[in-house]
Amino acid sequence: MRKFAKAEEEAEVNMTPMLDIVFIMLIFFIVTATFTKESGLEINKPEDNNTQNDPPPPDDDKRAIAFVIDNNNRITHDFRVIDISSVASIIKKESVERPEAPVVIQAAEGAHTGNVIRIYDNALEIGIAREKIVVTPKKK
Repeated sequence: MRKFAKAEEEAEVNMTPMLDIVFIMLIFFIVTATFTKESGLEINKPEDNNTQNDPPPPDDDKRAIAFVIDNNNRITHDFRVIDISSVASIIKKESVERPEAPVVIQAAEGAHTGNVIRIYDNALEIGIAREKIVVTPKKK
């Protein structure tokens, strides 16, 4: 029996030549590649001149006839608290002045639905088309 046995040698793969080939191929592809500019849509961006590009003033004929109903069922028009009985006269007066104006009703989450329906019905009775009456939730 031998006193000193040789350990089995494990096979190794030398990766250096393979890495050399990969780098040479990489350099070859980079050097031979041609870069083309793809044609596409040209975008005309507006100039950023705040002094010359002010938005046009709002068209007063199309400004909405707005009513806001809060959680306490107070009806507000043009930042004034009004009574439900005066809604019809306000809509009639403003629709004569601005025939293209829509009626906007903003109701808070806790507002009575009856007030919204009365304003809606008043607008219909005066002759505002259904398409021009908008009911939206009040923004907080």
